Amino acid sequence: MVEVPDRVLVYGVTGSGKSTAASAIGARTGHPVTLVDELTWLPGWVPVEEDEQRRIIGEITSGERWLLDSSYGAWLDLVLPRAQLVVGLDYPRWLSLARLVRRTVSGAVTREPRCNGNVETWRAIVRRDSIIVWHFRSFARKRDRMRAWAESPDGPEVLLFRRPRDLEAWIASLAGPRLTD
Repeated sequence: MVEVPDRVLVYGVTGSGKSTAASAIGARTGHPVTLVDELTWLPGWVPVEEDEQRRIIGEITSGERWLLDSSYGAWLDLVLPRAQLVVGLDYPRWLSLARLVRRTVSGAVTREPRCNGNVETWRAIVRRDSIIVWHFRSFARKRDRMRAWAESPDGPEVLLFRRPRDLEAWIASLAGPRLTD
């Protein structure tokens, strides 16, 4: 069984499945999971002010045990120096884009609430600042960032997963929660 360090960042492009992966890792290991979108979006898809985001993430990452499902560039400097492991979801664009489109369209159809009760709308899907457009704008930057982390001798250990089945096999190999006194 593989032991997971105390402070873990799950990182990937938009639509790669970071929240699902973080939840699965947390369920397997007992790590407290923080789903970042819950902290960064208010109802009505109103973004939380950047200073408040930094304050909240700073509090979380100052702790001894955490698992984040993302790290926005605006406060990556708070997360990366404290992370002991980065789980990188380095999937092909077609896979993450297909997942994102499926999730977004499904959300618009079912009106199933996302973070903080927000729901996807058809209007939001076709806007110039839609999450799908964001995927195209941010894909290369996020992919390059996690690949650079993996190649660097500085910073936390980085595990890059290029296929979902490899991530699933790794999660299945993880040791369960540690017993505490």
